[in-house]
Amino acid sequence: MNKKVLVLGAAGLIAPNITAYLDPHYDLTLVDIKPHPHGRPIGRVDVTSYEQVREAARGMDAIMNYTVNRPDPVLSFKVNTLGAWHVLKAAAELGIKKILHSGPQTVRPGYEYDFDVDDPPPIVGSGYYGITKYLGREICQVYARAYQIQTISFVFNGLESNPTLPVAGDFPTFTVTWEDLAHACRLALEVESVPNYFQEFNLHSYLGHQKYLLDKARRLLGFKPQREWTAFHRRPT
Repeated sequence: MNKKVLVLGAAGLIAPNITAYLDPHYDLTLVDIKPHPHGRPIGRVDVTSYEQVREAARGMDAIMNYTVNRPDPVLSFKVNTLGAWHVLKAAAELGIKKILHSGPQTVRPGYEYDFDVDDPPPIVGSGYYGITKYLGREICQVYARAYQIQTISFVFNGLESNPTLPVAGDFPTFTVTWEDLAHACRLALEVESVPNYFQEFNLHSYLGHQKYLLDKARRLLGFKPQREWTAFHRRPT
C-alpha cells in the first residue's frame, strides 16, 4: 500500500511541478487555500489554522509542507513560521513520523568566494522573509528532536524545468530542476532515519561550478542529480 502523504501548499509555486513525479508512488492528498493551477481536485486547508492542519493530517503517514508567503509582513510570519509550528505540532499529536520542509538557501551570503562548501552553519541575514523561514526551521528542528519525528528540510535558491536544449549563460547557483527535487522528495520519504531526527540539505542540480557540494545529501539520502544538466550550458571550443 502506498504511503499517504499530505501536501500542503499544493497549488503554490513548488508542489504542482513535482506531484506528477510522485503520483505513481504515493497516495497524495493535495490541499491549499486556492484552486490547483492544473485543475486537479484539491482540499481547502489554511496552514495558519492549527485545527485545519491537524484535521487534514489525520491518517497520514507523512506531510510535505510547501507553503510559503514572501511579501506580506503579517502573512509571511503566519505561514512561514507559525505554519511550520502547526505542521510539527499536528505531527506530534497524531504520531506522524515523517515531515518534509523547505526554505531558501543560507550559504551564499557568507561563502560566495569559496569552493567545496558542503554543510556550513546557516547565515540568515536581516531580510524579513529569510528570518521567518529560519524561525520555522528552528521550530521544526526542536519538535523533530523532542518528539522523534524524522524531519528533512531542503534549501535552494531557484527552481526550473529540466533543460532540453542548449542554454545561454552560466548555470545557475543553487537552482534545482523539478525532476531532481521530486527525486529528492522520494528519497526523503523513503529513508528510514536521519541523524538527530532533523537534517537540512543544500539542494541544486548544477555541479560544474564545484562551489557548493552535495556530499551530505549523497551520503545520507543517496541523492544526486538525475542527469548532467551542466551539459546543456557547454559551448563548443
